[in-house]
Amino acid sequence: MADKEAAGGDAGPRETAPTSAYSSPARSLGDTGITPLSPSHIVNDADSSVAEQQTFLVVVAVDFGTTSSGYAYSFTKEPECIHVMRRWEGGDPGVSSQKTPTTILLTPERKFHSFGYAARDFYHDLDPTEAKQWLYLEKFKMKLHTTGDLTLDTELTAANGKKIKALEIFAYALQYFKEQALKELSDQAGSEFENADVRWVITVPAIWKQPAKQFMRQAAYQAGLASPENAEQLIIALEPEAASIYCRKLRLHQMIELSSKSAVNGYSSRDTVGAGFAQAKEHVRRNRQSRTFLVENVIGEIWSELEEGDKYVVVDSGGGTVDLTVHQIRLPEGHLKELYKATGGPYGSLGVDYEFEKLLCKIFGEDFIEQFKIKRPAAWVDLMIAFESRKRAAAPDRTNPLNITLPFSFIDYYKKFRGHSVEHALRKSNVDFVKWSSQGMLRMSPDAMNALFKPTIDSIIEHLRDLFQKPEVSAVKFLFLVGGFAEAPLLQQAVQAAFGDRCRIIIPQDVGLTILKGAVLFGLDPAVIKVRRSPLTYGVGVLNRYVEGKHPPEKLLVKDGTRWCTDVFDKFIAADQSVALGELVKRSYTPAKPSQLVIVINVYSSERDDVSFITDPGVRKCGSLRLDLSGAAGGPAAPARREIQTLMQFGDTEIKAMAVDVATSKSVKVGIDFLNY
Repeated sequence: MADKEAAGGDAGPRETAPTSAYSSPARSLGDTGITPLSPSHIVNDADSSVAEQQTFLVVVAVDFGTTSSGYAYSFTKEPECIHVMRRWEGGDPGVSSQKTPTTILLTPERKFHSFGYAARDFYHDLDPTEAKQWLYLEKFKMKLHTTGDLTLDTELTAANGKKIKALEIFAYALQYFKEQALKELSDQAGSEFENADVRWVITVPAIWKQPAKQFMRQAAYQAGLASPENAEQLIIALEPEAASIYCRKLRLHQMIELSSKSAVNGYSSRDTVGAGFAQAKEHVRRNRQSRTFLVENVIGEIWSELEEGDKYVVVDSGGGTVDLTVHQIRLPEGHLKELYKATGGPYGSLGVDYEFEKLLCKIFGEDFIEQFKIKRPAAWVDLMIAFESRKRAAAPDRTNPLNITLPFSFIDYYKKFRGHSVEHALRKSNVDFVKWSSQGMLRMSPDAMNALFKPTIDSIIEHLRDLFQKPEVSAVKFLFLVGGFAEAPLLQQAVQAAFGDRCRIIIPQDVGLTILKGAVLFGLDPAVIKVRRSPLTYGVGVLNRYVEGKHPPEKLLVKDGTRWCTDVFDKFIAADQSVALGELVKRSYTPAKPSQLVIVINVYSSERDDVSFITDPGVRKCGSLRLDLSGAAGGPAAPARREIQTLMQFGDTEIKAMAVDVATSKSVKVGIDFLNY
């Protein structure tokens, strides 16, 4: 048995499912084991993947949001000018449209038709029977956050109930942004702009797990933004990090300080938060020269108040998720260090929409709402649009009711479905704070609207409270509230009430575009983030000498008379450990059997840091390095023990691994892969 185990010269990456709780992946693979040769050492070889940065003419950042999306760009020759894309066709009255809804429409043949307002308006105008054939998708980004076992085959469900691969939808959406941006750049330059001239930045929530971040990169490759051979053309940026980079550039006239005791922007803190915000936005609108936003070259006034070691929290509240990051300033260059790993959860403004849907189910019955969504998908979209614009009018000090227009087909279909009127349903439902107005509208009292916000806002406040308990987050100087949901006066007031006495709470102007502009700045200078926290523990599977009493008996493996402990997890880096951008961790190994011609090094990851074996719960394989050892290793001068160096490069949102046979200088590289193992 032992001899058979040792004959691993041809061990390819054959996958065999473990057969029992104690089965060993190493055994089932007939794995050609490696054993550690030396103590590990970290090489701080920040050979920074950012060296050849300036080969791109322009940086284009895409903020692919749950509810709305947009892009912005900057020419590398004029980094202080950030252009936000052209205003979108369509758009809702009273709603600023420098972003477009994240909605996509495919033809009945499943070909891309339109995106954003155009998709929504076209879908809305289709005949109801025809609309059932078309595939309309919205708010689909949340699927990447909520799917535990995300793969390249994960599916999304369109409004008509039909399923389609998520990768196709994300690739279509990114391809749309690519075409829009290149067209706008070509128009501006007066000549055809090539994709090769563009460095792309796509933003994702920091709390997304690694598979979701990788999924976004795959979709971008499929959309033709970059390719695996030219991977550095695309940066996957973390949303709150982008916001953090932007916030450092702010000057005092570009923000509203909720906690200020003195006047800021000419408004005293006695003004209500909502009114102050509206006035300040108007003030900025009047003073904006064009759609180009000029970032000050000189260091902003906020920045001048920050000293070496100061800490601040960025709360990025979007449509789907709320993302919290804690950064510390490192002077003189003002590099950022992440102090505490990104936390957060699905507490975006979508939560308010779900509460509204629950309210409708309570009044009209869950069975009716489910049927209405399937039978009249376009009318359901209309109803949610009507709710969206009223949702934006909710404020702490509001006294007059909010009216939500019910589509005619809702009223009509309800009568057919139930046999009585919508008005009758409202009277019967005992929901006393929602009334029926004679103009065919749902009339909600301000308290009723505020109640829809409460569960989501409570979750955000609770999460922030937990964060403030952590020692790393003590003595935070500022809290920056950014993202689309940060425009909600109810959220602003709740954050101010809970944390105003702990730190200064600041909201940038054009708060919904903060991430977009920050992502452009990040693309221009990716080295600005110097230290991140590793979200996972990484290591490789090795054989160690078996120690009686220390190692479990079921892990004993005898090879050529040597007793080995199999499946040992040899750690490269632990979850939540600080890693510098471009940092290399190096380990040396030697084949367990000197005559081996091939070795396979499997890379594993885990969310926990107390991992002993690759068979521990929650450990997953995320990479495989196969190194051919044949070649100039023999001869009299050959070393007794062959050295295989394994290097892992951390710090970016992507991680790379490499193995080198020191004797022959042969090497093999692999990107860590969370979607195909």
